[in-house]
Amino acid sequence: MPHRHSILCITPPHMLKEIATQGTDAQREVALRTIDVSEQIRTQRRTALEMMAFMGARAVRAGKQRIVYDAKNGSKLPGTEARKEGEDPVSDDAVNEAYDGSGITYDLFSNVYGRDSIDGNGLRLDSTVHYQKGYDNAFWNGQQMVYGDGDEDLPEAQRLFNRFTIALDIIGHELTHGVTSYEANLAYWDQSGALNESMSDVFGSLVKQYQRQQSAADADWIIGEGLFTANVNGTGIRNMKEPGTAYDDPVLGKDPQPGHMDNYVKTIEDNGGVHINSGIPNRAFYVTAVELGGYAWEKAGQIWYKTLTDKLSERSTFQEAADLTFAAAGELYGAGSLEQNAVKKGWAEVGITIGGDAPTGCLPSILRIFGLAN
Repeated sequence: MPHRHSILCITPPHMLKEIATQGTDAQREVALRTIDVSEQIRTQRRTALEMMAFMGARAVRAGKQRIVYDAKNGSKLPGTEARKEGEDPVSDDAVNEAYDGSGITYDLFSNVYGRDSIDGNGLRLDSTVHYQKGYDNAFWNGQQMVYGDGDEDLPEAQRLFNRFTIALDIIGHELTHGVTSYEANLAYWDQSGALNESMSDVFGSLVKQYQRQQSAADADWIIGEGLFTANVNGTGIRNMKEPGTAYDDPVLGKDPQPGHMDNYVKTIEDNGGVHINSGIPNRAFYVTAVELGGYAWEKAGQIWYKTLTDKLSERSTFQEAADLTFAAAGELYGAGSLEQNAVKKGWAEVGITIGGDAPTGCLPSILRIFGLAN
């Protein structure tokens, strides 16, 4: 079955729109260029079958394999080879960060979940850094990772974003989109799209926690830590612990994420709010992980990984995700176990009852608009 490979960017479109509205002339120019470049990439992407053929040619069944390329501020991919598996660090921080970040992501999925790379069959991890000039984004395009350098050419006082390889959780987030495309293949609209984003946040955060050997209680649960410059009033682009509190800035606006179904955002923008409503399942995972204690990549991560790879389907809803994580916990740890109860508490904290009815008013309207709803 062909896999859907969308261009899945880390910077939420609502954030770029805020910058385009509230920023200085130079900041607006960078934001609008980022929006324009991202849209061009979406419209020019290869078909799923072409991508599958390309990826099949790169499959390596010999463990961790990485190549980092340098686009040299151009748009041709993959670019010039800058570092490959086993080579020593180079003088370019972005190259080394992309190399190390993809390696740590591989290690988490391999060592903890027994998965051999993104596709489960040893797919080589390719990354391109220094993409375009003044590009405030990073994305997985179905073939590889691509990273912009942020707005490094703006005057220091106006800079908002550092280079996008600086945040390990962003690298883990984007690579997890690849895992999702091979497994549940969650449709990138409404609740299934928000679950797609949430799964990437979950495992992106787990990559960082695994690298730091942090417990669930000690982790920061921030996505995009270090991405903002000191000019921004914010800690990152999302906060899984307290959705809606990641940033509150005159230029970027206020973090719009809800952390409870009572505040679910109904919108046709951002593919039905995939970057906004993902805060709800994000908090459910956080509560579950803290309730279980210890390292979040262990029990909570195992439950979510089993759900992603064995249970979720293309158009799964939040209610289905809750029920399926509960079922996965039962299969892994036993019916009525502490693990099952932790999952139940996690979803209850965001207004979803295991085995209950989907909250009213949250039907996948955008799927109907595109004729994709059942």
